[in-house]
Amino acid sequence: MNPDTGSASPQTSHHNAQTPSSGRASLGRPLHLGGSAGEDEPFFDSVAYGNGPDDSVSDTTEAAAVTHHTIMLGGRSLAYTATAGHLVTVDESTSQPNAKMFYVAFTEDGQSEESRPVTFFYNGGPGSSSVFVLLGSFAPKRIKTSMPNFTPPAPYQLEDNSDSLLDKSDLVFINPVGTGYSAAVAPHTNKEFWGVDQDARSIKQFIKRYLTKNQRWNSPKYLFGESYGTARSCVLAYLLHEDGVDLNGVTLQSSILDYAQAGNPVGALPTAAADAWYHKRLGVSPTPTNLVDFLEEVAQFARTDYLSALRKFPQTDDAVVEKLSQYTGIDKATLIAWGLDIAGYDSRGNSLFLTSLLKAKGQALGAYDGRVTGIDTGIAGQVDPNSGGNDPTMTAVSGVYTTMWNTYLNEQLKYTSTSAFTDLNDQTFKHWDFKHTDPTGAQKGIDGKGNVILYTAGDLAAVMALNVDLKVLSANGVYDFVTPFYQTVIDLQVMPLLDKKVRENLSATFYPSGHMVYLDGGSRTALKADLAKLYDRTTADKPAMERIRSLQARRKA
Repeated sequence: MNPDTGSASPQTSHHNAQTPSSGRASLGRPLHLGGSAGEDEPFFDSVAYGNGPDDSVSDTTEAAAVTHHTIMLGGRSLAYTATAGHLVTVDESTSQPNAKMFYVAFTEDGQSEESRPVTFFYNGGPGSSSVFVLLGSFAPKRIKTSMPNFTPPAPYQLEDNSDSLLDKSDLVFINPVGTGYSAAVAPHTNKEFWGVDQDARSIKQFIKRYLTKNQRWNSPKYLFGESYGTARSCVLAYLLHEDGVDLNGVTLQSSILDYAQAGNPVGALPTAAADAWYHKRLGVSPTPTNLVDFLEEVAQFARTDYLSALRKFPQTDDAVVEKLSQYTGIDKATLIAWGLDIAGYDSRGNSLFLTSLLKAKGQALGAYDGRVTGIDTGIAGQVDPNSGGNDPTMTAVSGVYTTMWNTYLNEQLKYTSTSAFTDLNDQTFKHWDFKHTDPTGAQKGIDGKGNVILYTAGDLAAVMALNVDLKVLSANGVYDFVTPFYQTVIDLQVMPLLDKKVRENLSATFYPSGHMVYLDGGSRTALKADLAKLYDRTTADKPAMERIRSLQARRKA
C-alpha cells in the first residue's frame, strides 16, 4: 500500500487541540410528524427478546411508548415527540415478517415532510446497540461524563443536550437484530442477520418501513454510523440507492473502511504521537504547542521515512529511529525490539505502545481514547485485554451508560420490558459473516485463508459516483487507537473515486477526542457545528434536492 497515492484527498478541517404519526397531510403542508402533543402513552413489553444465534420471537406487534417533551436549542423552545418501540421488517422476496427491530425516534412537532430531514443512527461492533451514540452524542438528552477522567459511581446525571441535532433533523436510533430489544421473527433466527450484507439489507428494510409508517419518503435522508457502523453505512448507502432510496448526507464517525489496513503502523503513528504529546512524553524539543501542526508533521514522516524504514527492517537508519523515538516517547532499543511497529501487539493481545508509554507509572492508555489511563499493575494487569469492557476508556463510562439508559428508557421514555436490554452482544461478533459482495460483484470480505479483508470504501465511492449530490463527512478523534484518524485519511485518499467534482462532496474533520468523539464536550460542540453546516449545505441546495428526489423517483419506477 502506498499511503501517498492520489492527489485528490478529502477536504480537511481541524479543531483547536492546543489544550488537551398522525394522519396523512397533503403534499408540502405541515404534518405533525411526532404526533400531536397530548397525553403520554407508556408501554409495557412482555415479549422475551433472546440475543442468542438461534433465538427468535413470534410476536409481530409494532407497539411503542410515546412521550412529549420540549428543549431549548439555539434560543428557541422546540417541542418534540419521543417514540420507543418496534417496527417489523419483511423478507424482500416473500414480504413475510423476518425481524422485529427496536428503535428510539425523536421528531420535532409540527414540521412538514418535505422540509424536515430525518437521520438514522447506529453504532458498530458488530453487535452493538445504539445506546452509546444515543446517550452520548446528539439526542435531546445526554449523559454527563467526566471524560477523559473516570466518571464516579452513582448518582449520575442526565442533562438537556445543548448540542442536540434535533434543531436540524429528526433522529432515529436503530438497534440491529440481536442488540437492544431486536430479534428475528420465527422461523428466522438472529444469526441469519449477522453478516455484512445480511445486516445492511436488514437495516435497509427497517429504514424503508420507517419511511412508510411515518410518511417520510420525501424527507431529506441521512445516515450516521460509528466504528463498524461506518462500514455498514458504505454498504447500506449503496443498497438503499439500488432500492430507490437516495440519501442527502452520510456521516462516518471513527471509520474502518479497509480491514486489510487494520493495525497498519503508518496509519497509527500520528495517533501514537498525539498520545505521547498529551501525556508529555515527547522527545521533541521544543515541545509543540499546536497539536494539529505537529500531527501534520508526523503524518509526513509516517508516509515517507517511517514507511521506508518498515520496509527495510531489520536494516535501520539511526536518524529515522531517533525521530520515531522522539515522536512516540518510546526508547530506540524498545522500538527496534518491536520491529519498529508501534501498532504491534504481544502474545496476550496487549497493544505494545499503549501498555508501554506510561509503564513506569504502572498505567496503560485507553485504546478508544489515549488520554484515558487505567491501572496496569497487579491483578489489573492480568485481566483479559480482549474483554472490551476492561479497556480504560470503556471502564470510565460504562457505569453511567448502564444506569442512565435504564433510568431514561423506563422513567422518561416510559418503555419497560421484562427482557434484558442487550447493549453489546459478544455472540454477534463471534458468529459474524464477514463475506461481502461489492457493487462490482467482487468478494471483499474474507480471503482464502479466512482472514478478514472487508473493504467497503469501494461501496461508498460507487454510491457517490451514482448520486453526485450525496455529501459525506468523515469525523475522527485524534486519540483513537482503534480506528486511527490518519488511516482513515489514507483509505479515503486511495478510494476508487476519481471524479474531482464528486470528491468535493467529501470532507474530513478531526477533533481532540477519542473513538466516541462526542464524549469530549468541546469536540461534541465542534462536531455539532460541522454537522449543522452539512445539513444547511444539503438542504439549501434546492437543485441538488430536486435531483436526489428525481433520482429516487426513477429508481422506484
